[in-house]
Amino acid sequence: MKKSFIVSLHIGFWACYFILIVIMLSVYYRSSLYASAPNSRMVIAFKNILLFAFTPSFITFYLYYFILFPKYLQQKKFLQAIAVGLLISVCASIVAYIFHRYLIETGRVIDMDQGGKNGRSTAVRVIIIMTFIGSVCGMVALVIKGFITWFNEIKLKQALKEKNHEMELALIKSKLDPHLLFNTINNIDALIIKDAVEASNYLNKLSDIMRFMLYETMADQILLSQEIEYIEKYIALQKIRTANPNYVRFLVTGPIGNKMIAPMIFIPFIENAFKHTNNKKLANAITVHIVINDKTIQLVCENKFDSKPTVRPPDSGLGNELIQKRLQLIYPEKHVLEVHKTAELYTVNLTITNG
Repeated sequence: MKKSFIVSLHIGFWACYFILIVIMLSVYYRSSLYASAPNSRMVIAFKNILLFAFTPSFITFYLYYFILFPKYLQQKKFLQAIAVGLLISVCASIVAYIFHRYLIETGRVIDMDQGGKNGRSTAVRVIIIMTFIGSVCGMVALVIKGFITWFNEIKLKQALKEKNHEMELALIKSKLDPHLLFNTINNIDALIIKDAVEASNYLNKLSDIMRFMLYETMADQILLSQEIEYIEKYIALQKIRTANPNYVRFLVTGPIGNKMIAPMIFIPFIENAFKHTNNKKLANAITVHIVINDKTIQLVCENKFDSKPTVRPPDSGLGNELIQKRLQLIYPEKHVLEVHKTAELYTVNLTITNG
């Protein structure tokens, strides 16, 4: 939602609130002792609008808006929200009453007691009324904040849905393009003559990968164990293309448990590592390390490359811009992506806040 519209909502509320208070005070003073003294009436009315009506309402409104809603209601802590909301309303009323009483010492204000006791003996009554008024304004703040949050979530889900659709198409094109598919099939075909059992295992891995990409990626989140299993099968298929047993080093550190993650969030970086690694005879040419902690899941992907290759491979993988857009949509303010490039080493460090 645009900031200008949000500001307009706030201005509109306070304008309506001000008009309502003015109408109520006008009716009150027209039938009160101050009807014969318009100048005094205006000064007293201004003080009461500012202190009695606006001070507790303003404090309560924005504390509900910026603290109560995001920290308690949005987190579904309803009992705590009620307690904190009541505390905010009472404290705001006490603060407003202190300023109110301070001005009472130097000038007359609205007589809360119909007997004309100048408000000094009605502190509890005044605070209760202020608390009620502040709470009503606080409820309006919750409605406005809830509407804005709901609207933003709808827009975000729609944008995420569109980006996910774009991502799915891009993933299918990049993963199942003829280059990857035909090379894998050819490698498996050559392996059939040497070791039919091993070739069958690789065919099953390829089938699992295709099934994973076409069906499992439709979900918003999957188990981290499924993502790791997919990565292992993808690396195994890539290793068919080299006789170097130490070509790839894959490590998983930390308890996997039941942690969830967005599907195929790591694989674009791993795919790019394979694509840009020219010398398949190097030991640990590609290193993939997934580190799992209580609060974060981290991917460190390193690949050695020739800074001056004779033939540059075509860019058949996912572009960095699309990868970053997907990360920003799925994990807004919950991820850190760092990319470092030296003369012969390219490193991607992605940290995602779990949950």
